[in-house]
Amino acid sequence: MHYLSFTWNPSEGIDLGFFMIRYYSLMFVIAFTIGWFLTKNIFKNEGLSDDKMDSLFIYVVLATLIGARLGHVFFYQPELLKDDFFSVFLPFSFKNGFEFTGFRGLASHGAAIGIIVAMYFYSKKTLKKPILWILDRIVIAVACGAIFVRIGNFFNSEIVGNYTNSNFGVVFLNNGEIFPRHPAQLYEAFGYLILFILLWNIYWKTDLKKYKGFIFGLFLTCLFSIRMLVENVKESQGGLEDTLGILSTGQWLSIPFIIIGIVLMLYSRRKYA
Repeated sequence: MHYLSFTWNPSEGIDLGFFMIRYYSLMFVIAFTIGWFLTKNIFKNEGLSDDKMDSLFIYVVLATLIGARLGHVFFYQPELLKDDFFSVFLPFSFKNGFEFTGFRGLASHGAAIGIIVAMYFYSKKTLKKPILWILDRIVIAVACGAIFVRIGNFFNSEIVGNYTNSNFGVVFLNNGEIFPRHPAQLYEAFGYLILFILLWNIYWKTDLKKYKGFIFGLFLTCLFSIRMLVENVKESQGGLEDTLGILSTGQWLSIPFIIIGIVLMLYSRRKYA
């Protein structure tokens, strides 16, 4: 008997009869909606108009979805480019006949790259401010959104942790499991909640936002450090670790972001000291 574990066997979503609202998709909608309101408050505090918020929302949504999808394919499942090319860009599989699959493979590292690239163009064409200015502010909403994305993964019973080999953990019944695993998704979600609270308080209650790049650097360092830690109890997702070994793919990909984050924090304090 697993006295300290609980069984997780949710439905796919909310069945409206004519349409199924999948929990994972719902979590994305919640993430983007809350992120929009958070950033709107920040823009209002900075004296920026609402029209700049509207275009920012489009940039972030497209960058997140496209970057996350391409990141997953390139880092974890490159064989899709050869075996089922159209499934990279469409929520369908054509490999064994036509099948609706949804975009099940999304990588946070790809999303991070996509958002950085999108903010470069947004800052140049629309905002007319340095890219680090907008990155320092947008990552507050991103940290909040990451919480709901990982909760969505938990609903999907994906990105699961290793077996705990104890009474503690979650039994993912709809994966055919009978033994408890680490709820790695919830570990990450909790870490991102702490990070969001930290960034939100830094922006509103300190003067650190005047150091361009500091909040963004702190975000990169903390978020990907959380990812590095949780990867230790997460089931292998394949990818780079098959060839490089030692660390998981998520850990290898997190190291450059952590280094960049530290450099940004040091550079921002020196530049404005």
